[in-house]
Amino acid sequence: MKIGLITQWYDPEPGPAALPGALARGLLARGHEVQVLTAFPNYPSGVISPEYAGRLVMNEVLDGVHVRRTAVYPDHSASSVRRLQSYTSFGASASLLGTDALRGCDALWVNYSPITVAWPMWLARFGLRIPAVLHVLDLWPDTLVHSGFAERGRLGEAVRVACDVWCRAMYRSAHSVAYIAPTVGRVLEGRGVDPAKLSYVPMWADEAVFRPSGDGYRSELGLSSEDIVVVYAGAMGEAQDVGSLIDAAVSIDDPRLKVVLAGSGAEERVLRSKADAAPRGNVRFLGRIPQAQMTALLGAADVSYVSLRRHPLSAITMPSKTQAGLAAAKPLLVAADGDARAVVTAQNVGFGASPEVESIANALRAIVSTGRGGLAAMGSRARRLYEDEFSVSAGVTRIEALLAAAATGGARQ
Repeated sequence: MKIGLITQWYDPEPGPAALPGALARGLLARGHEVQVLTAFPNYPSGVISPEYAGRLVMNEVLDGVHVRRTAVYPDHSASSVRRLQSYTSFGASASLLGTDALRGCDALWVNYSPITVAWPMWLARFGLRIPAVLHVLDLWPDTLVHSGFAERGRLGEAVRVACDVWCRAMYRSAHSVAYIAPTVGRVLEGRGVDPAKLSYVPMWADEAVFRPSGDGYRSELGLSSEDIVVVYAGAMGEAQDVGSLIDAAVSIDDPRLKVVLAGSGAEERVLRSKADAAPRGNVRFLGRIPQAQMTALLGAADVSYVSLRRHPLSAITMPSKTQAGLAAAKPLLVAADGDARAVVTAQNVGFGASPEVESIANALRAIVSTGRGGLAAMGSRARRLYEDEFSVSAGVTRIEALLAAAATGGARQ
């Protein structure tokens, strides 16, 4: 097949933005021709790199994948207005300058977030008659409402309703709708999406970074072979509530427990102060580290920590750190409500806690009691679960089947 991908985020952008590239390469390796329609790379800096700057449109080939890039207003700030401008700019430029690159495709995979990708998706669907598989990676309008785009009051309600109507139109025009967490599937069905259209397709990790590795980095961090190390690596904002992990750690009197924090964000200064004041000295703050160092850092861990403060989206969110920890063959401590915690506890690949200090502390005590040998066995199960359910290979297989069904069955009306 000739397969098109529409996504605002793509290589060489790192982190979650790198995941569509893994899909493209996976489909290419299975003999398909792949054409990507995306923006000029600007994540996470918000600045388009010099080799791409000053262009409206550009074609290139990356790892055998044909890529059409169109203009974008780059922004990753806290400003709702500027982020909306970024989303809208790509939707418009992709529609005007990019959809012709999709001509001849048998089916499309569409990264649903942001939902302004509907414009090029609809042009391809109705103008070029290309059916689409819509992959719901962030649930809208929920994401819109809880990230500050839609304020309270009549205007906010009007925006939410309009966004909901928009999303429903996207679902109707897609041949199938894939979702990344079980609860999201139930929400979509409750919003009127035909159950026959729905397919569970969880996302994968960046397997070049998150993979099993040795623990040699422990010595560089001054950790002994007796230490039981819990690592949190990622954003440090209000939503992650990393401070509760620090508070829980200082309540544990077992000297083997060590908590290592890596990352940055709005809460960084407060968290550094908490870590420095930890009376037992069992919390270490590394700050931001290079992406290439993440493999070694998780190799040094006995447990990978995943957390979300309780809020309306937490129960329907599968944090990407879930797949990252599983891919690195590490058991998880998930301090959050919802699907990530349910998966970890049901599959016996980690520990679950509610996002409160006392519950997290109880989970830390269970981790220490399990010991490094038991945690390593849990990590082996975690890696097997990743390979079976969350790997790039598993995801490509699921999406390839949906694309083949779309190509042979045509787009639904």
